[in-house]
Amino acid sequence: MTHGRMIMTKEYWTITEIIEQFTIDKDFLEDLEKEEIICPVCGKDSQEKRLCYRDVEKLRLADILHKEMDVNMPGIEVVLQMRQNMLNMRKQFDAILEDLARRLKDRMGENR
Repeated sequence: MTHGRMIMTKEYWTITEIIEQFTIDKDFLEDLEKEEIICPVCGKDSQEKRLCYRDVEKLRLADILHKEMDVNMPGIEVVLQMRQNMLNMRKQFDAILEDLARRLKDRMGENR
C-alpha cells in the first residue's frame, strides 16, 4: 500500500496484516515497539500481536517520517508527541469555543 489512508473498519489489526498493508520492515516495527511508540496487544483468539487504530495511525506516520523524510527514531518520537499535543490543544480550544458559543446564546436569549 502507498501511504494513503487505510480503510479503518476493524478495531484491531494483526502485525502480519500491518506488515503486508504497509510493506513495512518488521525490524522497524519492533523498534517502534521497543521505544514504546506503539504498544501491541495480544488478541483473545490468537497469540499474534495486534495494534489498535491509534497505534496504526502512529505507525503510518512513523513510516512516512522514516522512509520519506529520513527521520530517526528519537525524531519520530518527538514529532508524534508534538502531534498529540497539538491534537489535545485543538480539543481544548474547540471545547472553549463551544462554551463561549453556548454562553453567548444564553445571554442573547436573556436580552430578548
